[in-house]
This record gives sequence, C-alpha cells and structure tokens, in this order.
Amino acid sequence: MNQAHAAAATRSVTMVRTVIIVATLAAWEALALSGLLFRDVVPSLQAICSAVFRLLTAADFYFNLGVTAAEIGVALIIGGAGGLAVGILLGANRFLSRAYESLVYYLGPTPKIIFFPVMIMWFGVGSGSKIAMGAISCFFPIAISAASGIRQIDRVLIRVGLSFRASTWQMATKIYLPAMRGPLVNGMRLGLGVAIIGTLLAQTKLSNRGLGYLIIQAYSTFDMPRMYALIIVLFMLAVAANALIGRLARSRNS
Repeated sequence: MNQAHAAAATRSVTMVRTVIIVATLAAWEALALSGLLFRDVVPSLQAICSAVFRLLTAADFYFNLGVTAAEIGVALIIGGAGGLAVGILLGANRFLSRAYESLVYYLGPTPKIIFFPVMIMWFGVGSGSKIAMGAISCFFPIAISAASGIRQIDRVLIRVGLSFRASTWQMATKIYLPAMRGPLVNGMRLGLGVAIIGTLLAQTKLSNRGLGYLIIQAYSTFDMPRMYALIIVLFMLAVAANALIGRLARSRNS
C-alpha cells in the first residue's frame, strides 16, 4: 500500500514538472512569435535548438568548457577545504564560535563580486583571480554548513573518541566527517552553485576564455540564440554536477 502511494506521488510530481516545462516552452514560443518584442531578444525554440547543436559541435566550446571546469574545480577544492577546516573549528570550539562565527554569517551574504578588483591586484588578470573569486564564494556556505553539522553530532561519539585519546586529525576524519555527511553534502551543493556564479561573473568582467567570456561575447554581438544556448548548456551541466554530488553521497551512505 505504501509503495502504491509512493508510486502515485512520484507520477504526480513527474506530471506537474512536465506540465510546467511544457507550459514554459509554449509561453516562450508564443512570445517569440507574437512580435511584441524585437525578434532576436526572444528567439524561437527552433533557433535556440539550432544554436545548441552548433555550440556542441564547435571545438572552441569544449576548450572554454575545460577552462571553466578547471577554474571551478580548483576554486571548489581551495574554498571547500578552507571552509571545512574553519567550520570544524567553529563547531568544535565554543570560544572560537562566539568570537568569529557571527563574522562568517555576516560576510556570507555579501556579494563577492565587490572583491574582484582586489583579486585582480593580488592574483592578476589570468585564471588566478577567477579561481580566487570562486573560492571565496564557496568558502562561506561550506563553513556555515560544517559548523552546523558538527553541532548535530551525537556527543557520545565525541566522548568515545576522546576516551581513546584520538588526535585532532583522527577526530576529524573518523568521527566528525562521517557523522556530518548530510549537512556537508548540502554545503557542497551550495558551495558548487556559488563557485560557478563567482567564477563566471569574473570571466564576464575580465577574461578572453571560459564560458562566461563566451556568454558575454554572444551578448556583445547580439547573438541571442547562442547566448541562450550557452546558458541552457551551462544550466544542464550545473544540474548534472549537483546530481552527481547527491548520488555520491547516497552511495557512500549505502
């Protein structure tokens, strides 16, 4: 009975999602054909699909995709490692939490693009400043999630580790990280999203390669189908990366 209800609920959710997607596409096509806007501002779905095909068969797209993926990956490693370390320290030490955690919460929502001129001065106009923007963007959600997750750990586990005189490294790897997997995965998902945003914003401001550069170049030349194609492909890649993180977390739990 429960399985039947679950299957019915899944079908209902799938149907609602399908209806929303179809309605959105139909509204887009109607607006494109209505003539209310300049025709290239809202191109037809056929024009966008053709642009997606041309994009995926162009060699320069994969080069720029590799550049963006590398910069986001390095940014996520640096910002994620720093955020994880700071989050564990804040969550495990009450004094450090009272002294510094409020600063992390206040700085977290700050638009990181305001730091981009500083990043340029520190790391130059190359990949370094883009990686720095992505790292500083993902640092805060991961740190906040890690600090929250470490407080949810059963104190019995911590006392067991202390009773065995586990070192700080052993406590972090054997007790803290396995017990806070859920909040940490959520933090990684948020961190990935803002790392993508920070890196792409930096690429649109000052770069001659990367997906952000391609998007702003298409906008500058008013090639709207190509711009929308890039946005769609980037959106799908971000969804796939997010789903991959969730799948890896579930496989580890099982």
